[in-house]
Amino acid sequence: MATIALGAHAERHQIRRSRRVKNMAMTALVGTAAIGSAALLLLILGYVVVQGAPALDLAFFTERPKPFGVTGGGVGPAIVGTMIMSLLGGVVAIPIGIGAALFITEYKSGRAGSIVRFSAELIAGLPSIVVGVFVWSFLVRSLIHGYSALAGAAALAVIMVPIVGRTAEEVLRLVPNSLREAALALGAPRWRVIVRIVLPTARAGIVTAAVLGVARAAGETAPLLLTALGNLFFSTDLLKPIAALPLQIYQYASSPYDDWHAKAWGGSLVLVAVIALLAAGMRVATRNRLR
Repeated sequence: MATIALGAHAERHQIRRSRRVKNMAMTALVGTAAIGSAALLLLILGYVVVQGAPALDLAFFTERPKPFGVTGGGVGPAIVGTMIMSLLGGVVAIPIGIGAALFITEYKSGRAGSIVRFSAELIAGLPSIVVGVFVWSFLVRSLIHGYSALAGAAALAVIMVPIVGRTAEEVLRLVPNSLREAALALGAPRWRVIVRIVLPTARAGIVTAAVLGVARAAGETAPLLLTALGNLFFSTDLLKPIAALPLQIYQYASSPYDDWHAKAWGGSLVLVAVIALLAAGMRVATRNRLR
């Protein structure tokens, strides 16, 4: 009996030791992956800051690009164009994405909801150049008959919709059913439950979905090449070609001039800073909601 007990004890000790070794190994692997991803992000950000910071001055933000071979100038029209198209795209895409998410989560849409969800996932997985070709064929060639800010905003809206919709859907599913049931038990119609209970409860997450969609679309280049085309001058005409920061970065980076290469890094830094500000605003909105 003593021998059997000693054998069982040794076996348990060996199992515990094996589990500790496996746990340590998995912890090390996960920690290495986390450190590696953070280091890669810091490396990219640090390199962009080092390369782009020297190009930033007042003229960089306020002046238009100079002609080929001429030093100086800036990305003022591109910043204005990006803001216009992102705003227009968000005005269209955010309500559609949130409405689709409400349709799936609040109205128990069954097969129709599955179709909407699958469509959103399919559009989200499409290469952005495919979206650009579609908008170019549908708007630029057939309806508007020319490159324009409106076509660029439409392309960005198509990219935003599935991101906003899928993120908002996951957020709305986190709202406790007890809140809905309590409001319905008091006689409130479903639309009022959605407006007065569900949306305010999920407000922080919905803001997050909207910011993610805008930030994702703001850095797109390929769709804008086929829709907005680009412009070296300040323009607010929605039916004419318009500049955009990703397009300006592409033009600067593909040029043979060192001054333009530096401005491409500066434009990249501005684009990263804009996305970082959007993310910071999202975190502030979320924190204020949770308090």
